[in-house]
Amino acid sequence: MGRYAGRVALFVIDDMIFSFLKKYKKESILAPLFKMLEAAFELFVPLVIAYVIDKGIGRSDKGVILYGALLLLVLAVIGLTCSIRAQYHAAKAAMGISADIRRELMIKIQSFSFARLEYIGTDTMITRLTSDVNQIQNAVNMTLRLFSRSPFIVFGAVIMAFTIDRDCALIFAVMVVLLTLVVYGIMVITMPMYKKAQGGLDEILSITRENLTGVRVIRAFSMEEDEKEKFFVKNRLLNHMQKSVGKLSALTNPLTFVIVNCATLVLLYTGALKTLEGILTPGQVVALTNYMSQILVELIKLANLIVLVTRGMACADRIKAVLDMTSDEMETLDDYLSGPFAEKEDIKEEIETAGVQDDQPAVEFKNVSFSYEDGGEALCDISFYADKGETIGVIGGTGCGKTTLVNLIPGFYFAKRGEIVVGGKNVRDYNLGELRKKVGVAFQRSMLFSGTIEDNLRMSKADATEEEMVSALKTAQAWEFVSQRKKGLKEVLNQGGRDLSGGQKQRLNVARALVGKPDVIILDDSSSALDFATDAALRKALRGIVTKEYEPVVFIVSQRTSSVRNADRIIVLEDGKMVGLGTHDELLENCPQYREIHESQQA
Repeated sequence: MGRYAGRVALFVIDDMIFSFLKKYKKESILAPLFKMLEAAFELFVPLVIAYVIDKGIGRSDKGVILYGALLLLVLAVIGLTCSIRAQYHAAKAAMGISADIRRELMIKIQSFSFARLEYIGTDTMITRLTSDVNQIQNAVNMTLRLFSRSPFIVFGAVIMAFTIDRDCALIFAVMVVLLTLVVYGIMVITMPMYKKAQGGLDEILSITRENLTGVRVIRAFSMEEDEKEKFFVKNRLLNHMQKSVGKLSALTNPLTFVIVNCATLVLLYTGALKTLEGILTPGQVVALTNYMSQILVELIKLANLIVLVTRGMACADRIKAVLDMTSDEMETLDDYLSGPFAEKEDIKEEIETAGVQDDQPAVEFKNVSFSYEDGGEALCDISFYADKGETIGVIGGTGCGKTTLVNLIPGFYFAKRGEIVVGGKNVRDYNLGELRKKVGVAFQRSMLFSGTIEDNLRMSKADATEEEMVSALKTAQAWEFVSQRKKGLKEVLNQGGRDLSGGQKQRLNVARALVGKPDVIILDDSSSALDFATDAALRKALRGIVTKEYEPVVFIVSQRTSSVRNADRIIVLEDGKMVGLGTHDELLENCPQYREIHESQQA
């Protein structure tokens, strides 16, 4: 239990939070300092009121009353000024920390391998970047403002009470101990519940995202009611968790009021007796009552702060778990930032000089096996090579490992066993920015980003010229519809390319892979939405880009034999194993699996 109390007390210097607060040392010091100054001036208010009552009202001295009123006004102005300054510095630090955490999270997420991202889940990452960071922002803001002020006023009020009367001050001390136990107990119970509630939010986000992405499929199969019920079940569960933790947290205020009001009754009774005995003056009793009221207000604030901090701690743990993730599949930040958006001269020079070696295959798989996390073996003992200028077809049934095989080449995943060599160098030995400049990929799922066509094409090569982009579009059979658009390359696309047909998106996807003139081109079933004539024209254009100066290896993944029949060699996969390797005619004669695929498509 002590561990949780310590973490609340030291929330602002938690390892992760402290690392981000280093940039905001001035704000982190000034915000609590100004709040403590405000609190110090506030502690003098009851003494001034006591002075006015005893010396001014009691003696009908208007000068003392006026002097007391002016003094209270000065204390109020100074307190307000300190409060505004404290709020400014606290907000600046909190907003800055939230921006920095999001930035670090984004960098970390972008550096994860495909396997790691699939393991964590998109929905979890979105929750970390939004809800979790917001909770930390609120917790830091309120901590800098109140975590020094509230305890300072509470203990300051107790000390000031001791300067007035020792017996009455003991009532304050007992009350503070009881309130500390209440707040501490509620915090310890609710912290794991807040973590569980945030996990439930991940599930809600996952369902919502699936429904928004697959809304057409849901409506096509009249599954709206089923999806609603699925959402309602998870929503009710999250609602129950949040209500449960909310009810426990809500106990803080009434329990605080009960304890403080009981203490106030005891204080008034004791003060009245001492006043009758002449030990205390009426002004001193009023001062003690005001200190009790100050404690009540500050403890209510502190109780709310504890709730925020408890949520923030739970969210900080979740974010820290992501930031601490490491694996042998993840490049360093410097490596990652050496990609097309932040090129370094030494990396660029290395890429330019690290061409495919003449005496080595352009791509070679040596007894490669691979399995996904929590899954069976996707590829088993794959061996082949591809020379410069060759076109390699990859074909097989659904789920046979075609996409997995080509995803190993650019290092999206890494082989569990065996070795993959690109340009005479193991893919594990590459800087990933360098490797991915050598490999151009058109993915199975066409993904375009909001922005112009030009912006999308330049993802492959940041400094691509208009001539290079037009050439890539012509090869991908996309220039015809791009040139017909009013703004051509400057045409703005909606997010995901929603204003394009499936075939148009695929062709732009292929063009993006070609712009950078990579040594290895991977077309992962990227012509499935094209008609046979356009598909044939695309394959013919790809063969035409091979020259003496530029001899890329082209991998064509497809389920149609017509798409791969003209390849120099075709790899046939079945259940993760390579069951055939050869030309179209050789495989028709020697590979029953390939022959079966071909004949089924000719029927």
